[in-house]
Parts: sequence; structure tokens; C-alpha cells
Amino acid sequence: MKAGYKLPEVTFHTRVRDESIGGDNPFKWEDKTTADYFAGKRVVLFSLPGAFTPTCSTYQLPGFEKGFPEFAAEGIDAIYCMSVNDSFVMNKWAQSQELENVGVIPDGSGEFTRRVGMLVRKDNLGFGLRSWRYAAVVNDGVVEAWFEEPGLSDNHGSDPYGVSSPENVLKWLKGEEAEAVA
Repeated sequence: MKAGYKLPEVTFHTRVRDESIGGDNPFKWEDKTTADYFAGKRVVLFSLPGAFTPTCSTYQLPGFEKGFPEFAAEGIDAIYCMSVNDSFVMNKWAQSQELENVGVIPDGSGEFTRRVGMLVRKDNLGFGLRSWRYAAVVNDGVVEAWFEEPGLSDNHGSDPYGVSSPENVLKWLKGEEAEAVA
């Protein structure tokens, strides 16, 4: 992916809260599409190897969550975190992180991630197929800026982090020099 590319049209199988169901688990299945998340909005999308993993839970997701007011001041309508995890995992992670500003998108089958060229094997960690770490500024479904961590490959020996950080994306939005923008 790079600036100017349109995001692929994919259907995401999500679980959404529905109080009419009652009980301890008031959620129902609801399919959402790429258009549901991105049409008519300017958003930041970031993707990471997995919910509940150390870098993702300690730095990247909390940084976007806490920084939302700064992103909004730069014209961002929403921030979404995507991972090749199912909706149950993503919802539980969002709950554990007490998210109020960042929405989660479950790409359980990895279809969106595959179609943007970011699906990698993480068998060396016992993860299977997962997303390479990246972020993007997306305007009405079209990539405005792409922030991909270096070294995209299967079974990479480390987990690069910096290019897709909230700090780097915010620098770009403010017109400051940012790392490796495509």
C-alpha cells in the first residue's frame, strides 16, 4: 500500500453490544464493511501483530487512545486499531484497555490484512498468520499516508516499532518531518 491507493472492500464479522439481549454477554453478530469504517471520514488506522501483546498493549494502543484530542485537532474523525484476531478477542482487549477513543476492527480471517499486503507468518512466535505493524491516514477510504515498519517479512526476528507510532503519525499530520512515509 501507499498514498493514493483505495482500501480493499472487505466484510468484518463483529460482535456489538445489544442491551435488548440481556444477560452477562449482551452481544450480537453484526457484519461491517470497509465503507462502514472509512467512508466519508478522515481516520487513522493502525494494525499490529496481536491483541494483548506487550508493545501493542503498552505503547501503540495507549498512545493513540491518549493522543486522540491531538489527532482530532489535526482533522482526524476516528482512530481504529486492527489486528488479525477475532471479534471476541478484540472486544475483550478494548475492554481491558478501557478504550473510549479508539475503535477496534477484528480482521479474524486476515482478509483485509492480506489484501493490503501486510499479512505475515509469525510461526516463530506461535502466532500463525498475523499483521505486520503499520499505520495509515485514510481519507474517505483512500490512503493519504502510509507508515510501515521496516523489514516486512515472515517470521521476522524482532518486532520493529517506531514508524507506526502515534508520535510519528502525529508529526506527519502536523506537517513535521516524519519517518518512512510512503
